[in-house]
Amino acid sequence: MKRKVNNIAVSPCSVYDHPMGRIKSALEIAMEKTEAVKGDKTSIGLFEAKQRGKRLANQYLTGEILSLESEFNKAGTEEQQSLKQGCFEVFATQITLPAVQEDLKRIEAAGKGLAAIIGDRNFPMLYQQYMEAVSQYLKETAQYEETIKRQYAPKLRQKEEELARRLGRQVKLDPFQDPEFIAFYNQHINALKANYEPLIEEVRQQAREMFA
Repeated sequence: MKRKVNNIAVSPCSVYDHPMGRIKSALEIAMEKTEAVKGDKTSIGLFEAKQRGKRLANQYLTGEILSLESEFNKAGTEEQQSLKQGCFEVFATQITLPAVQEDLKRIEAAGKGLAAIIGDRNFPMLYQQYMEAVSQYLKETAQYEETIKRQYAPKLRQKEEELARRLGRQVKLDPFQDPEFIAFYNQHINALKANYEPLIEEVRQQAREMFA
């Protein structure tokens, strides 16, 4: 309902159109923007800490740094969790099946790194069981390889003899350069891997739960 002031119709809500009303809104907007900038800076800082954590983890795996705890202690309280998150993501990728014996050293280092950031006394025992399993996997892989080569040997010799007749000289084939052998090999090795994959996933999952 409008009222008249000096014969001029005035709406009750027009008081909010006063210049001071607009100034107040501008201040509020400015404060909101300031808070948003502060929030962005905090997010950026934590993101950078997480990336630094990933670099620390890689340096730990290569032996460039020997203690993660000392690096964590250099960071502020808020940054420490982001550092640990970055480390965890790198170390967790090492929970996998090794391809060669040399991989075990890196996998073992990842376990020590995980133990340092997880802090659960049950984790080292869990990881030790995993290390024993992947060591056994490497032994079985070597045994499988020898068995596969023996099974494929007659076919490989047949191919060597055929090539020798064509070329007029003796030929020695590397089975791993034979696509048919590789397919035969992968079929059997993948079956072996399938036996270990549930264990790998279980260790990863338990590590995630302990870290969380």
